[in-house]
Amino acid sequence: DYELCEEWARLYPVPREDLINLHREHLLHLLEMGDMEKALQLLQRVEDPGICLAISEQCLDQHPNLAASHLLADYLTAHFYPSLTTARRKEIQALYLGSKMLLTLPELSRVNYFHLSSRPLLMLEQLLMNMKVDWVAVAVQTLHQLLAGQEIGFTVEDIDNLFSKYAEKALNFPFALKEKRS
Repeated sequence: DYELCEEWARLYPVPREDLINLHREHLLHLLEMGDMEKALQLLQRVEDPGICLAISEQCLDQHPNLAASHLLADYLTAHFYPSLTTARRKEIQALYLGSKMLLTLPELSRVNYFHLSSRPLLMLEQLLMNMKVDWVAVAVQTLHQLLAGQEIGFTVEDIDNLFSKYAEKALNFPFALKEKRS
């Protein structure tokens, strides 16, 4: 049905908003089905860059699954980086990094941290609080590789400060040790 509507839109004038809605729903359908290749082909078929940007952003804002969020964040960064506001760039790049971090976690645990995908530093903190040190090590290694040249609101120093804070808390004893007297 989507393809029929798309063909109809090529033959007859369709209002811009209706065209955006059609492509957005089609793209969301493809992403839900896990057909990333057809989703990318759909985005490439859209001739108007403004419509393509609107479709991609609206789909990303609907928080699709992990793979779809990662694909859309990557697509927006690769194709529309100059068109995005600074705040939106940081938001999309943070979502890209967060989804990349989630992909390093064991598959069954990803659902527990998905709500933090747009806040990678908070996700790291949550992993530390949950004592998932091995997962943190892999996530930090991934972050170090991806943070070079990114403007997302935090740096490698912020990650180091987070680790220092939790290392300090781990060594903080709430009671004084008493000496044994004979």
